Amino acid sequence: MLRVILSFILFVIITAIPPVLVNYTGHANWLVPRFWLIFFFISMLTFITVFLVNFVGKINYSLYTQTFLAATTVKILAAMFFALFFLMKVKPNNGIFLANFFYVYFLNIAFEIYGLLCTLRNQKLK
Repeated sequence: MLRVILSFILFVIITAIPPVLVNYTGHANWLVPRFWLIFFFISMLTFITVFLVNFVGKINYSLYTQTFLAATTVKILAAMFFALFFLMKVKPNNGIFLANFFYVYFLNIAFEIYGLLCTLRNQKLK
């Protein structure tokens, strides 16, 4: 479990580097206002999903995949509602918002799927 948490922290640091560089190189207009709110919201959803799936996998491995699918579905719905409320309140440039949102969201989904594949692969080897 500690390995998953440490890999998630490393993942968050690595995915935060490009927006920080964009912000400090004078291209802050490439980021929507309150970009870090989007970043941390989706990152926390991913952390909760990864932690929950691994926790359930330790208790009952046969429920691992069902838990992953349910947690990912809840994450998708929460992200859509967040995007809706964010667009209604902040009213950013739509193209920039889409690029920022999908950058964060798809990288987090890739991390979840990578974690799922590594966990399933490691269980088959044992």
